[in-house]
Amino acid sequence: MSLDVYLNFNGNTREAVLFYAEVFGTEPPQIMTFGETPQDPSYPLPEEAKNLVMHTRLNILGSNVMFSDVFPGMPFTAGNNISLSVVSQNLEEVQSLFHKLKEGGNIRMELQETFWSKCYGSLTDKFGIEWQFNFGE
Repeated sequence: MSLDVYLNFNGNTREAVLFYAEVFGTEPPQIMTFGETPQDPSYPLPEEAKNLVMHTRLNILGSNVMFSDVFPGMPFTAGNNISLSVVSQNLEEVQSLFHKLKEGGNIRMELQETFWSKCYGSLTDKFGIEWQFNFGE
């Protein structure tokens, strides 16, 4: 299991992650845009979202740091653009931690299967900390 940092940016993730890769001398990042993800015809992707970064990751000094642009229309406040991401190969652990941290908090996305994970969910805990939960790598 690991606890990773997830940083959100307001449309400039690509610029930020390439800058950090150069600063820390990491491998060039693999970048997935919202436009490259499987599309749901019930929820058409806005044109302005297609080239935004949905996900990328760098290993900086031994720690995974993940990056994403906020989706158009979602709130963004510089300084509050960070969440903690629990990544585990143990499904019961993911479920248990999610259910403990949701008490008194607000579920943003209930645990569910996504195209990248058999079990993913997100919430804000009662102290205002954003958490993401991902079963797998």
